[in-house]
Amino acid sequence: MTSLEKIRKIRIAKLKALEARGFDCFPRQSKKTHKISEALKDFFKLKIQKKEIVLAGRVISWRGHGGMFFLDIKDESGKIQVLFKKDKLGEKGFKFFQDFFDIGDFVELRGTLIKTKTAEKTLEIHNFKILAKSLRLLPEKWHGLKDVEERYRKRYLDLIFNEKVKNNFKTRSNIIKFLRDFLEKQGFLEVETPILQPIYGGARAKPFKTHLNALDIDLYLRIAPELYLKKLLVGGFEKVYEIGKCFRNEGVDKSHNPDFTMLEFYWAYADYKAMIKLTEKMLCSLIKKFLGKMSLQYQGKKINFKTPWIRIEFSQLFKRDTKIDLEEINQAGLVKKAKELEIEVEKNMPKAEIADEIYKKYCLPKIQEPCFILHHPLGFQPLAKKFTKNSFKLANFQLIVAGMELINSYSELNDPIEQGERFKEQERLFKKGFKEAIRSDKDFLEALEYGMPPAAGWGMGIDRLVALLTDSHSLREIILFPTMRPK
Repeated sequence: MTSLEKIRKIRIAKLKALEARGFDCFPRQSKKTHKISEALKDFFKLKIQKKEIVLAGRVISWRGHGGMFFLDIKDESGKIQVLFKKDKLGEKGFKFFQDFFDIGDFVELRGTLIKTKTAEKTLEIHNFKILAKSLRLLPEKWHGLKDVEERYRKRYLDLIFNEKVKNNFKTRSNIIKFLRDFLEKQGFLEVETPILQPIYGGARAKPFKTHLNALDIDLYLRIAPELYLKKLLVGGFEKVYEIGKCFRNEGVDKSHNPDFTMLEFYWAYADYKAMIKLTEKMLCSLIKKFLGKMSLQYQGKKINFKTPWIRIEFSQLFKRDTKIDLEEINQAGLVKKAKELEIEVEKNMPKAEIADEIYKKYCLPKIQEPCFILHHPLGFQPLAKKFTKNSFKLANFQLIVAGMELINSYSELNDPIEQGERFKEQERLFKKGFKEAIRSDKDFLEALEYGMPPAAGWGMGIDRLVALLTDSHSLREIILFPTMRPK
């Protein structure tokens, strides 16, 4: 038996002994009167009044001997030192706490505030109560690669000891609140669309598949909410947005997780150029609010967000960094170049997709300052409108920051005939083996035939934005429970 197993066995014995004495070790509630932060804030007033207060929290440290000992207890708002004295509690109560309570236990403590000889604000205990018995020993700290993995697997322990991690998740919540408030002030309406979908669409990705027993049909976890949101434009809404989970059955790395949080919004009668202006306004406001300046540090590099941000055509950037002229090279030639550059090319991958794979490896990592990449080649986004009617470029942009694609936006294709042709081409590619092709959605095409106004759409991965603003090297740092391989 390991030492940890022995400790667990001893704590279970303590639990049973307490229950045998008639104590409820997991009561329904606490009678606490203050958060720890409130007690510390009003310390002098409460001390002068000698007012008895009740605090509740987890025991995180224990020290002392003889006729007194000290604890530190912690709740969500902060921590405080606690003093146990034999002459206050009586020998029986003093010994009872020492015998049956442990670091990790949740406790309710009744007492008055004092200052110790070292001038530390302290709660002197008059009475105590168990709120939840901890059966496992809390780890003292994390170190090394193995423990980094364990932090993600056992996030609840990470949150106990790592204040920076907890603050990152508070920041994440506040960022999402800011985005909601910003969009609502711009006149956007928050909506919810299905996560389980009969056809996956709105992005180039491999889906997760499941089966609904009640209707005996196969369904997919959504890879994007796009097509449902555009149906709302058909229905008469002009500004809609959704924040929610999306799921893609693909690789896991520092900038990808199989389930992630997406913000998408759609704006009738606007185009991608209007979205560029709104993007600058939104992110500048966000960064100023959370950082107090128009720059941030990300992984040791300073990134300046002063506007206007860089704008460059995809084909120009591609030629600059790879020496390949996309307008001159054909598909076979690009496949050959990709192999020379050690880029893996899927079977029957279209030219625009091959270019995108090369771009991700040779262009994307070089971009640090905010940069709008404009006008990807036709075929890259089957749901995007052409730049002009006879153009081979799209009316779109991607915003790249710190080598990450942060935002994808384009003027929406609302011609049902052309959209139908593009779906047919995607189906042809899918049947030939290109598994990330967008599938044909007849219901969406029917909706377009009733008429959808000109519009622009916009999508952003919330996780990447939070990672950027909290200087987190991986999405795992800012997703509470990231996907992990089982032990």
